[in-house]
Amino acid sequence: MKIKTGDNVRVLSGKDKGKQGKVLQVFPELSRLVVDEVNMMTKHLRKQGDRPGQKIQFPAPLHISNVQLVSSKSGISGRVGYKMIEKDGAKTKIRVIRSKGQSEDIE
Repeated sequence: MKIKTGDNVRVLSGKDKGKQGKVLQVFPELSRLVVDEVNMMTKHLRKQGDRPGQKIQFPAPLHISNVQLVSSKSGISGRVGYKMIEKDGAKTKIRVIRSKGQSEDIE
């Protein structure tokens, strides 16, 4: 997956369309990720013993196709690609955002 934990993303579809948040968790096998304060679900817990009943809110996973990576430097968003750069004689692979004919490093 090209989106990693800690990246900033924008939601493209669904009830939270347009919201931005930080990726908290990534599930590559399911192609899903959890974004902070997006896709909030409520779970109702029944009372047990001395503990009263309560409602717990938590962010549910979104499909990877419903989010787009946002650059922390310039704020542009776009598709993610990879580019090989040479630094100190060693080649390194970096992620770039491809947006309207230009590419910008994410890191």
